[in-house]
Amino acid sequence: MLGDIVETLACPHCGADLAGEPGTLRCAAGHSFDIAKQGYVNLLTGAGSVGTADTAAMVAARVDFLGAGHYDPLGAALAAASAGDAPGALVDVGAGTGHHLAHVLDALPARHGLALDISKYALRRAARAHPRMGAAVCDAWRPLPVRSGAAATVLNVFAPRNPAELRRITADEGALVVAAPAPRHLGELVPALGLLQVDPDKQERIDAKLAPWFTVRDRDPLTFTMTLDHDAIATVVAMGPSAWHTDPAELRSRIARLPNPLAVTASIIVSVYDPVRRLPNH
Repeated sequence: MLGDIVETLACPHCGADLAGEPGTLRCAAGHSFDIAKQGYVNLLTGAGSVGTADTAAMVAARVDFLGAGHYDPLGAALAAASAGDAPGALVDVGAGTGHHLAHVLDALPARHGLALDISKYALRRAARAHPRMGAAVCDAWRPLPVRSGAAATVLNVFAPRNPAELRRITADEGALVVAAPAPRHLGELVPALGLLQVDPDKQERIDAKLAPWFTVRDRDPLTFTMTLDHDAIATVVAMGPSAWHTDPAELRSRIARLPNPLAVTASIIVSVYDPVRRLPNH
């Protein structure tokens, strides 16, 4: 666990700062957390939210699909949105395998990054995704194990959002960068394969949920075409939420009826939010 990233973390039990010892993180109150041999630390208290963690199979699919470069334009957009002068780390809440955070860190060599996710399978990958990245298991719906104001930029890519906690960890001069699917995302696959559809009002709902804590600074509708063969199509389905709602045999049958390869639209909205300034007594 990188020393620079340990300085970003907080004890999930009492909120005190954590400090590193060989193989362990510990706070002044004596709470300690072992660092796994894969390099991540588990800061999850109690059981996680039911049904939210990526499985080993979902993580393997994500590694294959993202590793093939299909979402590289999104990585470039996230890197551009994350550039700024605020002090602190880059914190990716719902980071998965750390692929997107690694892309951003490559573009910002002066920064360190922290990948947060509830899936230990994903964080085994994230802990080794970049030499300037640390990784910790936590639940996005609970208080995050991050010191208040420690994040120069908070990334949230196709992931859950707890607005009050996202604001708490964001520096006053920092930013929240959210990437969310637009209604046209994977449009060639959704009806053909019976996948989950994106709510046409999704972006408005995100803005409304964040509004008490963040204001929109900038918005970049990102659209690009991916050329996917049948294996890649199966992989993109397997790595996302539709994996929980599709029958594998029926999915294979439907994919076999598609052109091979197929041009598939990626449609993603990348939004940059400024944090609302803290009240004097906060």
